[in-house]
Amino acid sequence: MAHTDGEGGLGTVLRPVRAGNGFEEALEQILQVVRLGLVPAGERLPSERELADRLGISRVTLREVLKVLQDQGLVESRRGRYGGTFVLPRSGAAGEDELRRRIKGVDIEDVLRFREVLEVGAAGLCATHAPDDERAARLRTALAATHDAPLTDYRRQDTLLHLTLAELCGSPTLAAQYAAVRATLNDLLDCIPLLVRNLEHSQRQHTSLVEAVLAGDADGARETMREHCGGTAALLRGFLT
Repeated sequence: MAHTDGEGGLGTVLRPVRAGNGFEEALEQILQVVRLGLVPAGERLPSERELADRLGISRVTLREVLKVLQDQGLVESRRGRYGGTFVLPRSGAAGEDELRRRIKGVDIEDVLRFREVLEVGAAGLCATHAPDDERAARLRTALAATHDAPLTDYRRQDTLLHLTLAELCGSPTLAAQYAAVRATLNDLLDCIPLLVRNLEHSQRQHTSLVEAVLAGDADGARETMREHCGGTAALLRGFLT
């Protein structure tokens, strides 16, 4: 299936919805999958049967959700043997006007603070309970993918690295909360350009972070993550000022 590289992330985001808000919660979760890049542009979402089973909703409700996403230009439905629902490419940096429009409904300072609390906490937890060989390999692979990513795919790979760290901290609740916050953040980051100097700095921080986690250096991991989150916050505030 086309989405295997984001399977761990899908497991974090897609979970049974609560009775009464099935449509709304299912829409929220599948939007997160798209915004987080867990299924890359051009690739297929899980089948209707799998999505309905994961979310605990009927196929009818799921089709209503997918229709909304299609109307918003986020996915398209293709028929035939190799058909399904495919994620459409998102437009590049939308500019400062679009950033200001999107930010009107968001308390950006709250989002940035909550993101920092979650990420710093996850980094400390991961380092305190050093990952076993299999999990350490997952973290190294996610880090390597950010180094190897072309500019057009960098933000998605960056998201997957951070999501992997959140998943490995041992708290599914924290990982789910982080996925929601990151989806909101990605909507804003999509409006600003990728700056090569900033990416080089981020990559050095990513490397230091993973090294601290694998070495069991909780204080180092927390401090590196705090600095890393501060850099993103400064960038967003800069484009908003």
